[in-house]
Amino acid sequence: MRLRIPRWAAVTAVFAVLAGAGTWTAVASDDPPPVHRADRMLDLDGTRIDTSYFTGDAEGRRPAVLLGHGFGGSKDDVRAQAEQLARDGYAVLTWSARGFGASSGEIGLNDPDHEVKDARKLIDWLAARPEVLLDKPGDPRVGVTGASYGGAISLLAAGHDGRVDAIAPQITYWNLADALFPDGVFKKLWAGIFFSAGNQPGAASAAAPGEATAGKATTGTAPAGTAPTAKTAACGRFTPELCSLYERVAVSGKPDAAARTLLEARSPSAVGSRIKVPALLVQGQSDSLFTLAQSDAMARTLTANGAPVAVDWISGGHDGGDRETERVERRISTWFDRWLKKDTSVDTGPSFRVSRTGGVDSTDGQATLRAATDDRYPGLTAGATDIPLAGPAQTFANPAGAAPPAVSAVPGLGGGVAGLSSLGVGLSLDFPGQHARFDAKPQDEPLRITGTPTVRVKVTSTATDGSAVLFAKVYDVGPDGRQQVLPAQLVAPVRVDGAQAGKSVTLTLPAIDHEVEAGHRLRLVVAATDLGYASPTVPAGYTVAVDGPLTVPTAPGLDTQAAALPWWVWGLPLLGLAAAAALLLTARRRTAAPSPDPGLAAVPLQITGLSKKYKGGDRYSVKDLTFRVEQGQVLGLLGPNGAGKTTTLRMLMGLITPDEGEIRVFGQAIRPGAPVLSRVGSFVEGAGFLPHLNGRENLDLYWRATGRPAQDAHVDEALRIANLGNALDRAVRTYSQGMRQRLALAQAMLGLPDLLILDEPTNGLDPPQIREMREVMIRYAAGGRTVIVSSHLLAEVEQSCTHLVVMDRGQLVQAGPVAEITGSGDTLLVTLGEAVPDALVEKVGALPGVATATRTDGGILVRLDTLDPTALIGELVGLDVPLTGVGPHRRLEDAFLTLIGGGAA
Repeated sequence: MRLRIPRWAAVTAVFAVLAGAGTWTAVASDDPPPVHRADRMLDLDGTRIDTSYFTGDAEGRRPAVLLGHGFGGSKDDVRAQAEQLARDGYAVLTWSARGFGASSGEIGLNDPDHEVKDARKLIDWLAARPEVLLDKPGDPRVGVTGASYGGAISLLAAGHDGRVDAIAPQITYWNLADALFPDGVFKKLWAGIFFSAGNQPGAASAAAPGEATAGKATTGTAPAGTAPTAKTAACGRFTPELCSLYERVAVSGKPDAAARTLLEARSPSAVGSRIKVPALLVQGQSDSLFTLAQSDAMARTLTANGAPVAVDWISGGHDGGDRETERVERRISTWFDRWLKKDTSVDTGPSFRVSRTGGVDSTDGQATLRAATDDRYPGLTAGATDIPLAGPAQTFANPAGAAPPAVSAVPGLGGGVAGLSSLGVGLSLDFPGQHARFDAKPQDEPLRITGTPTVRVKVTSTATDGSAVLFAKVYDVGPDGRQQVLPAQLVAPVRVDGAQAGKSVTLTLPAIDHEVEAGHRLRLVVAATDLGYASPTVPAGYTVAVDGPLTVPTAPGLDTQAAALPWWVWGLPLLGLAAAAALLLTARRRTAAPSPDPGLAAVPLQITGLSKKYKGGDRYSVKDLTFRVEQGQVLGLLGPNGAGKTTTLRMLMGLITPDEGEIRVFGQAIRPGAPVLSRVGSFVEGAGFLPHLNGRENLDLYWRATGRPAQDAHVDEALRIANLGNALDRAVRTYSQGMRQRLALAQAMLGLPDLLILDEPTNGLDPPQIREMREVMIRYAAGGRTVIVSSHLLAEVEQSCTHLVVMDRGQLVQAGPVAEITGSGDTLLVTLGEAVPDALVEKVGALPGVATATRTDGGILVRLDTLDPTALIGELVGLDVPLTGVGPHRRLEDAFLTLIGGGAA
């Protein structure tokens, strides 16, 4: 039975929507049911707040969710999450906070009298919606979530409004004063970013007095550019008291009591004792703004209040990295299913979860994540282990102007380098003379740190007031003692007062989750400056001595999940079985391989009548190619793109089968899997290495995979030729491109193959590295072995190769010694017995039939026009040129372009 609506009722409803209830639109989605969005401008006590309301097609009442945005953003930033929550069965209200997006008003940093009051009125609005489930009249079943600025409002809303039933704050603060003024040190870089984001011109402006009455919805937006009164233009959209706070602290470089009091009053910690609702706390490991210590304070307070709490440490954060958006949003929806829908069958996940880097996915180069979990939140000090530190008391300086500063975290730089510290990637800098360092012994076995390390030190300051501002950090130092990584790029500031005669203080280092590999050591660094913080500008001397061990928490109750297997781990064996079955069913008997040719047993390579045409191709990739390579030669295989070089090399290595002709290596015909290929080494398009292993371990692993005896590898000889030096004992992830190329070359030389094939070995190398690669090839061939190199660097080929094979359009153009190929042309080199003046060189250039004459290191380069070489000699003798010889001179580039008709290499 269909419900028929009277036409007058439908018309009335349309006018109601257009007049004051906003504009409804259907949000397109690949996943049913569809989502409807209503955009409304609500007047909240004279301030216009821009909102969007999302609902699905489900009938009946449903719980509601308030979804806040991050600082500097707007409601549009959270639209995708709002749509998904609506599909999951929630009525979702998003809004642009005061001073952001199209909302009017000034930024008060979640002021209880303004932004928090706005959130309470939005809950009032939800209570009046017919779609929203009510616990009692005026009390909607509502959860609040959001990230950063929006995460704080979820905590504050729960502390100020008893109608909030569940929260899920993400990467946010508990005490804003502690976050921006940790231990009394001004976090100037992040504070500056905050103020800059709120100081930018935007659509928001203050509403005119009496412009609208409370509770009404409007369809207009506030005029842009209206300047607030009672403050300077430099304050942007901030309230005057916040503008004054920032300018005061930024100038002095030191927070005052009034600034701290103001920020604490606007922090969730101010109402922490009132927050007793289920809370999912999501905090970022790559976050120097709101550290893991902030969520730890949340968890401890809310748990003491008796609230159900789950803590989730994600990989990314404000410093970048993987925010795990999809997983986190699914968990938030599940959290709300349990506590808003009261679905007790829902698994909300572990009480504590931390994302750990599980290596690098070889298919896309991205860091993979796996979870470590515990059925309770362990805090930041569980499983403490003492690690002794060595080193005498050390004196260092706080430089004048606190410059140059040390570098740890740099917001916005590196695209999440902090999240890759577990892979040995980092960005940190400590200037000599500005820090002290103390080392532990290398670890005998891996050590997983989960929480906040602590250490007691004694500090002495030469400052007039005996104060010091210090920055403590713990590095993971590699076996070589030089390569060091700062976990999550985090540093802990500390302000010490009254240290004229020395003062013992406990340094609480940043909370991290980081594994120290066996053979690595921990290093405590105490620095006088840091780029992210304000340091005293007056120079002073500090002396620091360790006064006890470094205590590190290990959270022993954590259970780390095994990394998920990529599809190819199980898929490739199945594909291999299928391919083998197909071969057994369809393969035809192969023709017998040609007999060895004893006459060619000492010839590294002979190609005869070689031709290859790919299926579907309109021409031969290689056509009737014939050439021969002798022992001790370094042969350059040249040709423009499409000349057939790569196809030739692939046939030479048995990767593809020629249509006609044959290839013989030391007299043996080449077929796929031919035994003689064990005498061939190749380096084609680089080599894949395991980044966490060092160079020697990678080579050993490769050789073991060949199944050949270890004594046949000749590793030491290959390494001596490749000249890798001490780099062999470093992890490959620390290698430069040149080092990787030389390691790949060493891998190709394992077993000291008699024939070495190199395809573009100098790709990505700088000039010094190219020279080193050239020397490696020459040294290798000097032992009587043979090298074939394909390259586009003609000048390099000219210096390193003894012989050339030039191809074009699949065919041989010319083969022979380099000197023979470059030895013809219209340019002659006149060698001299002594130096000649410039005037004499000019006279040579002015001779009839001479195009140009140029001085060079070897003498004079003369390019002929109509004059023949014999006549030139007579003219030179007539000018009294002290010549000792005249011979052809032509660069390989000139010869190459002549041979291929000017085509590009």
